[in-house]
Amino acid sequence: MPIKTFKPYTQSRRQMSVSDFSDITKTEPEKSLIRIVKKKGGRNNTGQIMVRFRGGGHKRFYRIIDFKRDKFNIPAEVIAIEYDPNRSSRIALLQYQDGEKRYIIQPVGVNVGDSLMSGPDAGIRPGNSLPLTNIPVGTFVHNLELAVGKGGQLVRSAGAAAQLLAKEGDYAHVRMPSGEIRLIRVNCYATIGQVGNLDHENITMGSAGRNRHIGKKPHVRGTAMNSVDHPHGGGRGKSKGENQPRSPWNQLAKGFKTRPKKVWDWVIVSHRDKAKK
Repeated sequence: MPIKTFKPYTQSRRQMSVSDFSDITKTEPEKSLIRIVKKKGGRNNTGQIMVRFRGGGHKRFYRIIDFKRDKFNIPAEVIAIEYDPNRSSRIALLQYQDGEKRYIIQPVGVNVGDSLMSGPDAGIRPGNSLPLTNIPVGTFVHNLELAVGKGGQLVRSAGAAAQLLAKEGDYAHVRMPSGEIRLIRVNCYATIGQVGNLDHENITMGSAGRNRHIGKKPHVRGTAMNSVDHPHGGGRGKSKGENQPRSPWNQLAKGFKTRPKKVWDWVIVSHRDKAKK
Protein backbone atom coordinates (compact mmCIF):
# COMPACT_ATOMS: atom_id res chain seq x y z
CA MET A 1 0.00 0.00 0.00
CA PRO A 2 1.92 3.09 -1.20
CA ILE A 3 1.78 6.44 0.57
CA LYS A 4 0.44 9.41 -1.38
CA THR A 5 1.92 12.89 -0.94
CA PHE A 6 0.81 16.27 -2.32
CA LYS A 7 2.27 19.35 -3.95
CA PRO A 8 2.79 21.97 -1.21
CA TYR A 9 0.20 24.50 -2.32
CA THR A 10 -0.51 25.16 1.39
CA GLN A 11 1.70 24.77 4.46
CA SER A 12 -0.37 21.87 5.78
CA ARG A 13 -0.28 20.07 2.43
CA ARG A 14 3.51 20.22 2.49
CA GLN A 15 3.72 17.68 5.33
CA MET A 16 0.50 15.73 4.76
CA SER A 17 0.48 12.15 3.48
CA VAL A 18 -2.36 9.67 3.01
CA SER A 19 -2.88 6.10 1.91
CA ASP A 20 -3.63 5.70 -1.78
CA PHE A 21 -6.27 3.04 -0.95
CA SER A 22 -5.16 0.94 -3.91
CA ASP A 23 -5.80 -2.22 -1.91
CA ILE A 24 -9.50 -1.41 -1.38
CA THR A 25 -11.84 -3.44 -3.60
CA LYS A 26 -15.23 -2.41 -2.16
CA THR A 27 -16.22 1.08 -1.06
CA GLU A 28 -19.56 0.47 0.67
CA PRO A 29 -19.78 -1.68 3.83
CA GLU A 30 -21.93 -4.80 4.10
CA LYS A 31 -25.27 -3.52 5.44
CA SER A 32 -25.92 -6.59 7.59
CA LEU A 33 -22.59 -6.10 9.40
CA ILE A 34 -22.78 -2.43 10.44
CA ARG A 35 -24.16 -0.78 13.57
CA ILE A 36 -24.74 2.82 14.62
CA VAL A 37 -22.56 3.92 17.54
CA LYS A 38 -23.39 7.16 19.30
CA LYS A 39 -20.41 9.35 20.19
CA LYS A 40 -19.75 10.24 23.82
CA GLY A 41 -16.99 12.84 23.50
CA GLY A 42 -15.03 11.18 26.29
CA ARG A 43 -17.91 11.56 28.77
CA ASN A 44 -19.49 8.99 31.08
CA ASN A 45 -23.19 8.42 31.81
CA THR A 46 -23.34 11.51 34.06
CA GLY A 47 -21.78 13.83 31.48
CA GLN A 48 -18.42 14.13 33.21
CA ILE A 49 -15.33 14.07 30.99
CA MET A 50 -13.39 10.88 31.68
CA VAL A 51 -11.03 11.08 28.67
CA ARG A 52 -9.82 14.55 27.71
CA PHE A 53 -9.37 15.96 24.22
CA ARG A 54 -11.98 13.84 22.45
CA GLY A 55 -15.01 15.04 20.55
CA GLY A 56 -16.42 15.91 17.17
CA GLY A 57 -15.21 13.96 14.18
CA HIS A 58 -16.92 12.59 11.12
CA LYS A 59 -19.91 10.27 11.46
CA ARG A 60 -19.07 6.61 10.96
CA PHE A 61 -20.69 3.20 11.13
CA TYR A 62 -19.16 0.48 13.28
CA ARG A 63 -18.24 -2.68 11.36
CA ILE A 64 -18.88 -5.88 13.31
CA ILE A 65 -15.60 -7.82 13.27
CA ASP A 66 -15.44 -11.56 13.90
CA PHE A 67 -12.67 -11.72 16.49
CA LYS A 68 -13.76 -15.18 17.71
CA ARG A 69 -13.47 -16.99 14.35
CA ASP A 70 -15.78 -19.69 15.73
CA LYS A 71 -17.12 -21.13 12.45
CA PHE A 72 -14.85 -24.16 12.58
CA ASN A 73 -13.91 -26.34 9.60
CA ILE A 74 -16.08 -24.35 7.16
CA PRO A 75 -14.11 -22.82 4.25
CA ALA A 76 -14.68 -19.15 3.54
CA GLU A 77 -13.78 -17.11 0.47
CA VAL A 78 -12.42 -13.56 0.69
CA ILE A 79 -14.81 -11.53 -1.47
CA ALA A 80 -13.67 -7.98 -0.63
CA ILE A 81 -11.02 -5.86 1.10
CA GLU A 82 -12.52 -2.77 2.74
CA TYR A 83 -11.51 0.36 4.62
CA ASP A 84 -12.60 0.55 8.27
CA PRO A 85 -12.68 4.06 9.81
CA ASN A 86 -12.69 2.57 13.31
CA ARG A 87 -9.25 0.90 13.14
CA SER A 88 -5.84 1.24 11.53
CA SER A 89 -5.95 -2.09 9.68
CA ARG A 90 -7.98 -3.06 6.65
CA ILE A 91 -10.82 -5.56 6.99
CA ALA A 92 -11.61 -8.54 4.77
CA LEU A 93 -15.16 -9.66 4.00
CA LEU A 94 -15.52 -13.45 4.12
CA GLN A 95 -18.36 -15.49 2.66
CA TYR A 96 -18.69 -19.00 4.08
CA GLN A 97 -19.99 -21.97 2.14
CA ASP A 98 -23.30 -21.78 4.00
CA GLY A 99 -23.77 -18.19 2.74
CA GLU A 100 -22.96 -16.31 5.95
CA LYS A 101 -20.74 -13.23 5.68
CA ARG A 102 -18.32 -11.98 8.32
CA TYR A 103 -15.59 -9.37 8.62
CA ILE A 104 -12.08 -10.20 9.83
CA ILE A 105 -8.89 -8.17 10.16
CA GLN A 106 -6.94 -8.48 6.92
CA PRO A 107 -3.52 -10.13 7.34
CA VAL A 108 -0.57 -9.53 5.02
CA GLY A 109 -0.85 -11.71 1.91
CA VAL A 110 -4.62 -12.29 2.08
CA ASN A 111 -6.37 -11.08 -1.06
CA VAL A 112 -9.71 -11.40 -2.84
CA GLY A 113 -10.35 -14.98 -3.95
CA ASP A 114 -8.33 -16.65 -1.20
CA SER A 115 -9.89 -19.46 0.84
CA LEU A 116 -9.57 -19.28 4.65
CA MET A 117 -10.65 -21.56 7.48
CA SER A 118 -10.61 -21.67 11.26
CA GLY A 119 -10.41 -24.64 13.58
CA PRO A 120 -7.84 -27.14 14.88
CA ASP A 121 -7.46 -28.76 11.44
CA ALA A 122 -6.86 -25.53 9.48
CA GLY A 123 -3.63 -25.20 7.53
CA ILE A 124 -0.71 -23.01 8.58
CA ARG A 125 -1.25 -20.09 6.21
CA PRO A 126 -1.98 -16.36 6.69
CA GLY A 127 -5.57 -15.72 7.71
CA ASN A 128 -6.32 -19.15 9.17
CA SER A 129 -7.22 -19.33 12.87
CA LEU A 130 -5.97 -22.16 15.08
CA PRO A 131 -5.32 -22.90 18.77
CA LEU A 132 -1.73 -22.19 19.82
CA THR A 133 -1.13 -25.86 20.50
CA ASN A 134 -1.49 -26.57 16.75
CA ILE A 135 0.74 -23.69 15.60
CA PRO A 136 4.47 -24.40 15.05
CA VAL A 137 6.97 -22.62 17.29
CA GLY A 138 8.41 -19.51 15.65
CA THR A 139 5.21 -18.64 13.75
CA PHE A 140 4.02 -15.03 13.69
CA VAL A 141 0.40 -14.57 14.79
CA HIS A 142 -2.14 -11.85 15.51
CA ASN A 143 -5.70 -11.51 16.89
CA LEU A 144 -4.62 -13.42 19.97
CA GLU A 145 -7.03 -14.57 22.68
CA LEU A 146 -6.41 -13.98 26.39
CA ALA A 147 -9.26 -16.22 27.56
CA VAL A 148 -10.50 -19.29 25.74
CA GLY A 149 -13.54 -18.52 23.59
CA LYS A 150 -13.57 -14.79 24.35
CA GLY A 151 -12.17 -13.75 20.97
CA GLY A 152 -8.96 -12.04 19.98
CA GLN A 153 -7.98 -9.11 22.21
CA LEU A 154 -4.26 -8.70 21.51
CA VAL A 155 -2.21 -7.74 18.43
CA ARG A 156 -4.91 -6.25 16.22
CA SER A 157 -3.49 -2.93 14.95
CA ALA A 158 -1.92 -2.34 11.54
CA GLY A 159 1.47 -4.01 11.06
CA ALA A 160 1.39 -5.80 14.43
CA ALA A 161 2.56 -9.39 14.93
CA ALA A 162 3.39 -11.59 17.91
CA GLN A 163 5.75 -14.57 17.78
CA LEU A 164 5.16 -17.97 19.34
CA LEU A 165 8.42 -18.80 21.14
CA ALA A 166 7.76 -22.02 23.07
CA LYS A 167 5.08 -24.34 24.44
CA GLU A 168 5.36 -25.83 27.94
CA GLY A 169 2.48 -27.79 29.37
CA ASP A 170 -0.72 -25.75 29.40
CA TYR A 171 0.96 -22.46 28.45
CA ALA A 172 2.74 -20.97 25.47
CA HIS A 173 5.43 -18.28 25.54
CA VAL A 174 4.48 -15.47 23.16
CA ARG A 175 6.59 -12.41 22.38
CA MET A 176 4.30 -9.40 22.00
CA PRO A 177 4.97 -6.49 19.61
CA SER A 178 6.20 -4.44 22.60
CA GLY A 179 8.90 -7.03 23.34
CA GLU A 180 7.08 -8.40 26.39
CA ILE A 181 7.09 -12.19 26.69
CA ARG A 182 3.81 -13.47 28.05
CA LEU A 183 2.26 -16.80 29.01
CA ILE A 184 -0.98 -17.66 27.19
CA ARG A 185 -2.91 -20.91 27.38
CA VAL A 186 -2.20 -23.22 24.47
CA ASN A 187 -5.92 -23.75 23.77
CA CYS A 188 -6.41 -20.03 23.04
CA TYR A 189 -6.90 -19.22 19.38
CA ALA A 190 -4.70 -16.98 17.23
CA THR A 191 -4.65 -16.06 13.56
CA ILE A 192 -1.62 -16.85 11.42
CA GLY A 193 0.36 -13.95 9.96
CA GLN A 194 0.94 -10.24 10.43
CA VAL A 195 -1.79 -7.60 10.36
CA GLY A 196 -1.89 -5.76 7.04
CA ASN A 197 -1.74 -2.07 6.10
CA LEU A 198 1.95 -1.92 7.01
CA ASP A 199 2.44 1.67 5.86
CA HIS A 200 -0.06 3.09 8.33
CA GLU A 201 2.75 4.19 10.65
CA ASN A 202 4.24 6.31 7.85
CA ILE A 203 1.14 8.48 7.39
CA THR A 204 1.53 12.10 8.55
CA MET A 205 -1.58 14.02 9.58
CA GLY A 206 -0.19 17.36 8.45
CA SER A 207 -2.97 19.60 9.79
CA ALA A 208 -5.00 20.17 12.93
CA GLY A 209 -8.23 19.98 10.94
CA ARG A 210 -7.50 16.43 9.88
CA ASN A 211 -7.14 15.43 13.52
CA ARG A 212 -10.51 17.03 14.26
CA HIS A 213 -12.07 14.93 11.48
CA ILE A 214 -11.05 11.75 13.31
CA GLY A 215 -12.37 13.03 16.64
CA LYS A 216 -9.23 14.40 18.30
CA LYS A 217 -9.42 17.81 19.95
CA PRO A 218 -6.30 19.92 20.62
CA HIS A 219 -4.09 18.58 23.40
CA VAL A 220 -3.48 21.56 25.69
CA ARG A 221 -0.15 21.83 27.55
CA GLY A 222 -0.25 22.12 31.32
CA THR A 223 2.02 25.19 31.25
CA ALA A 224 -0.54 26.99 29.09
CA MET A 225 -3.28 26.54 31.72
CA ASN A 226 -4.18 28.50 34.82
CA SER A 227 -2.96 27.27 38.18
CA VAL A 228 -6.46 26.15 39.10
CA ASP A 229 -6.47 23.72 36.16
CA HIS A 230 -3.01 22.16 36.28
CA PRO A 231 0.01 21.95 38.64
CA HIS A 232 2.16 23.51 35.85
CA GLY A 233 -0.27 26.38 35.25
CA GLY A 234 -0.06 30.00 36.29
CA GLY A 235 3.04 32.02 37.07
CA ARG A 236 4.68 34.82 35.17
CA GLY A 237 6.08 33.96 31.80
CA LYS A 238 6.71 30.53 30.40
CA SER A 239 7.34 28.43 33.50
CA LYS A 240 6.00 25.42 35.34
CA GLY A 241 7.49 26.55 38.65
CA GLU A 242 9.45 24.15 40.80
CA ASN A 243 7.19 21.18 40.07
CA GLN A 244 8.35 17.89 38.72
CA PRO A 245 6.37 16.81 35.61
CA ARG A 246 2.89 15.98 36.87
CA SER A 247 -0.54 15.07 35.61
CA PRO A 248 -3.50 17.43 36.06
CA TRP A 249 -4.37 15.44 39.19
CA ASN A 250 -0.91 16.01 40.71
CA GLN A 251 0.37 12.51 39.99
CA LEU A 252 4.07 12.29 39.10
CA ALA A 253 4.26 11.75 35.34
CA LYS A 254 7.77 10.37 34.79
CA GLY A 255 9.17 7.29 36.47
CA PHE A 256 6.47 6.99 39.14
CA LYS A 257 4.80 3.58 38.90
CA THR A 258 1.04 3.74 39.28
CA ARG A 259 0.04 0.32 37.99
CA PRO A 260 -1.05 -1.95 40.86
CA LYS A 261 0.22 -5.50 40.96
CA LYS A 262 -2.48 -7.85 39.76
CA VAL A 263 -2.99 -11.51 40.52
CA TRP A 264 -2.20 -12.31 36.86
CA ASP A 265 1.22 -10.58 36.79
CA TRP A 266 2.80 -14.01 36.93
CA VAL A 267 1.93 -14.56 33.26
CA ILE A 268 4.49 -11.90 32.24
CA VAL A 269 7.78 -13.73 31.79
CA SER A 270 9.78 -10.71 30.60
CA HIS A 271 8.57 -7.11 30.84
CA ARG A 272 8.70 -4.85 27.81
CA ASP A 273 10.99 -2.35 29.58
CA LYS A 274 13.62 -5.02 30.12
CA ALA A 275 13.28 -6.24 26.55
CA LYS A 276 14.24 -2.82 25.17
CA LYS A 277 17.48 -2.63 27.17
